Amino acid sequence: MKMNFRQLSALLALGGWLAVCPARADSILGTPHDLSASGTGTLKASTESGVCIFCHTVHRANGEQPLWNHAMSSVTNYIVYQSPTLKAVVGQPNGSSRLCLSCHDGTVALGMVSSRSNPIRMQGGATVMPSTSPGYLGTDLSGDHPISFVYDQALVAALAGTDGALNAPPTGTGPVRLDQNNEMQCTSCHDPHNNQYGNFLVMDNTGSAMCTVCHTIENWTGSVHALSTKMLTSSASARAGLNSLQTVSLRTTKPRTLAAAGCDNCHATHFAGGREQLMKFAMPEKNCFVCHSGNVAAKNIASDFQKISIHPITLNAATHNSHEDPINPPARHVTCLDCHNPHAATHTPGSRTQAAGSLKGVAGMNADGVVVNPVRREYELCFRCHADSVARGPANVNRVWQETNKRLQFDRNNMSFHPVEFVGKNSNVPSLIAPWNPSSLMTCTDCHNSDSSPAAGGTGANGPHGSIYPPLLERQLVLTDYNPESTANYALCYKCHSRVSILSDQSFHAVNSLGQPAGHRFHIVDQQTSCTTCHDSHGVMGNPRLINFNVNYVSPASNGKLQFTQGNQGPFSGTCTLKCHGADHIAAPYGPGVVPMGMLRRH
Repeated sequence: MKMNFRQLSALLALGGWLAVCPARADSILGTPHDLSASGTGTLKASTESGVCIFCHTVHRANGEQPLWNHAMSSVTNYIVYQSPTLKAVVGQPNGSSRLCLSCHDGTVALGMVSSRSNPIRMQGGATVMPSTSPGYLGTDLSGDHPISFVYDQALVAALAGTDGALNAPPTGTGPVRLDQNNEMQCTSCHDPHNNQYGNFLVMDNTGSAMCTVCHTIENWTGSVHALSTKMLTSSASARAGLNSLQTVSLRTTKPRTLAAAGCDNCHATHFAGGREQLMKFAMPEKNCFVCHSGNVAAKNIASDFQKISIHPITLNAATHNSHEDPINPPARHVTCLDCHNPHAATHTPGSRTQAAGSLKGVAGMNADGVVVNPVRREYELCFRCHADSVARGPANVNRVWQETNKRLQFDRNNMSFHPVEFVGKNSNVPSLIAPWNPSSLMTCTDCHNSDSSPAAGGTGANGPHGSIYPPLLERQLVLTDYNPESTANYALCYKCHSRVSILSDQSFHAVNSLGQPAGHRFHIVDQQTSCTTCHDSHGVMGNPRLINFNVNYVSPASNGKLQFTQGNQGPFSGTCTLKCHGADHIAAPYGPGVVPMGMLRRH
């Protein structure tokens, strides 16, 4: 708000009347900026009745406009906001922002004014603004919204197409305004003479209406966070671990819905813990856990990350950058933001051919190895880290054909694969439990999911956040041999494949030299062989039926060969040449009508 000399003189002349008149919504009286003895705030003068004198004077002004009376701060090296994605040039505070900081940086006495030979005394022995005051900013502004930078069309163009995109520069006709040099200042968002909207904001910021004057947030208006009627309370945020300065600021915030809070749910205009994006917390996941730890959201996702097998969101999380290479960032990491876009996420359920709304607006990799943004199917998000990434990690099972690139394991040109990218090649799978059939597609989260999710029969959240079953499995799957067969030990396989069918040898029939059954039941029950010792759950390039042996238990036969060959005597026929559990198999046959396996020795 600007005043000319005549307006200011008239205002000062009416100082006595102002000191006793009722406070109005557009008046400084009764607000924290009323530092007179009759003020209602915690900071006020001992005897001074003047209201405007703390900032303005008609005579003996210090040369700053408009007729500035308060002593200026001597600080010349404020720590200013910086970010690797910043396009604006942010220098030392200037213009009206310097005037605000003459009190709010806490280095100059509140009563130090040019028009008085002695400072105005404050009640309680106060001098400078204390760090416990909601208005305290200090000299470290790196966690505060940037100020004193030129906001013009060149800046808008530089950020076009990014998640930091800006609207056209505000004009002088709206409540959010730039200064005469087209620079963003404290007064662009705050009117020091008008507190009708709280925090001296220039307009009502319900639903972040003020933030979106400048910031373009793609998909925000239809997102779950923009529409949620859940209540965000100060106690929920406090329990999440706000720092002391944020907690001071939080005391002035009334409980409100997530939709009403808007950007304030996650971002802090001042004292941001995650400074580069003005996030409340430095650790990315903490910003999510304010709500998603049972405080606000219905599901407690935070508890999943306490389990033995998790997506390690705390490992290298600080290296996350919104503009990083989505496939090969400088340091391998995973954060909530790698899988979820809080500005775009919705409650829309997913399908086998369509990614869920919770994954809306995130990047991934398609079946052809091309980066896509946004993902269209769930597996494209998983491929972001578990396909062509050079740091994708080791395999969980030591196999003959070792491939850790999931995109290649699910490739349609492989001889066999679980039908994640495409429908499978095997048209005869008698063990499938309805509604599964050979034409079904599946998703990564059909197997990799929380053990407490609804899909697992629990009441927790869906999604591969954490599980008690490694590697992030929805149900138990024992990966090692010499464990008893049970519904529990192979629960993941039995989710889709009938245990009765498997153990009755419908798809794997063989007999040993004594004419005894030596199919699935023999191997799984009698020999205590894990499903994963013979089958690779993702896909196999050179073998049908997902055959890819675990070489910890399977080694070459006495003839030096280790191989599986599909037979020509029916859909479930074949031969194995290998040594396993002490038994030597040389072209040992199996399938319908198979003769006894003479080379098979039980032990």
